[in-house]
Amino acid sequence: MKKVEVIHTPALLPLYDLKDKTVVVIDILRATSTMCVAFNTGVNKILPVASPDECRMFKDFDFIISAERNAVKVSGFDMGNSPFEYENPFLAGKNIAFTTTNGTKAIKMAKAMQPHKILIGSFLNISAVAKRIIALDKEVVLLCSGWKDKYNIEDTVYAGALIHQLSEYFEVADDAAFSAYSLYRQYQHSLEDLVRQSSHAKRFTLLNVQTDDVHFCLQQDIYDFVPEMDGEFILNKSLASGIRA
Repeated sequence: MKKVEVIHTPALLPLYDLKDKTVVVIDILRATSTMCVAFNTGVNKILPVASPDECRMFKDFDFIISAERNAVKVSGFDMGNSPFEYENPFLAGKNIAFTTTNGTKAIKMAKAMQPHKILIGSFLNISAVAKRIIALDKEVVLLCSGWKDKYNIEDTVYAGALIHQLSEYFEVADDAAFSAYSLYRQYQHSLEDLVRQSSHAKRFTLLNVQTDDVHFCLQQDIYDFVPEMDGEFILNKSLASGIRA
């Protein structure tokens, strides 16, 4: 039986081997959730970039430029990182250059380690992600983006929820995966209560964020596709090909 591992923060990536494995990048609040919303709206492709300065350059190439740092939209950019911003029908057919505090960093770091595939995971498409992992039939690493290289609750409990869906097909490989799975089993009927106690959810409160991004991002299975890396871009290949996850 193939194994599933969990990496709780990108700071731990050097301790792991991603080569030829399926990697799921997780940033529940909010990058990977927001990417799923964007593709559901009809965005063509997303380019994850390292910094706002790099992101800004793509404005000249007809990209929508989106940047977030410390949970706040960066001044001068078209968009930030709230999923509600990406429900705008104007985005259909557009390309987005995207940089965030944690999620895009994790994607860039994972890509450099030559995995077989990088999938974008959220509660919004969790069952589709599980089906795609099973179909790929590779060893699996669930990479939590965390917060500035530190552990966070929401990404870890999602990893546990995904392990729950994979439990018939994959073996829990290590204590990190076991702890994520245990956390999910303990709180599976009160996920929102748990996540609202997280530092990131409290950060939204302090910033007086007007939308309820926490509730939105904890909805399960409202999308049945899986964005994934293809070269430098993230694409919704399942929709493009007509093949669902």
